Amino acid sequence: MSKQFAVIGLGRFGGSVAHTLSEMGYEVLAIDQDPQRVQDFSQVVTHAVEADSTDENALKALGIRNFDVVVVSIGEDIQASIMTTLILKELGVKKIVVKARNDLHGKVLYKIGADKVVYPERDMGVRVVHHLISPNILDYIQLADGYSIVEISAGDFFAGKTLQELDIRARYGCNVMAIKSRDGKINIAPAAEDVIHKGDVLVVIGRNDNLKQLEENA
Repeated sequence: MSKQFAVIGLGRFGGSVAHTLSEMGYEVLAIDQDPQRVQDFSQVVTHAVEADSTDENALKALGIRNFDVVVVSIGEDIQASIMTTLILKELGVKKIVVKARNDLHGKVLYKIGADKVVYPERDMGVRVVHHLISPNILDYIQLADGYSIVEISAGDFFAGKTLQELDIRARYGCNVMAIKSRDGKINIAPAAEDVIHKGDVLVVIGRNDNLKQLEENA
């Protein structure tokens, strides 16, 4: 079953995350206190709702605990961001990803139960989405329209096979640029006979739709 996401706060970062997830075909509930923002997103996401995320009853009524991932992207109000995170934790949300304004804010969020803290000045919304939807993706860099570089953690699909056996270029139209082994060694421009071990990291370049196919099989 496809993952369901909720995004609380539809500013620049939250809006970018909601938009990207929606474009990728995921079910998204978008929540904001600003009626205009909710209106703007009503045609973009599955559901857009005007609500106060520091109101536990409002979040309960929205069935927030049923979502696989909740992204908290509240702008300037650090207190509201902390309160919302606490409520989500108490309600038993599986994974809580929270935008922090600075390191201190981030430390507090981790202490009260955030699973992941992101700093939008460093993490683009699009990049964060790839971390959310694909646990194998360790990093993601958009090169140009439609093309990206991703770091994929090698799971069972890759383990014990050579690049030749995997034939990633022919099957998925992607190129493996490098392999980082578990002991930290980096193999630039790996050869066809190089064997991949579980836990190695593959640096792959390709079109976004081809990379997505590869991620799904990884």
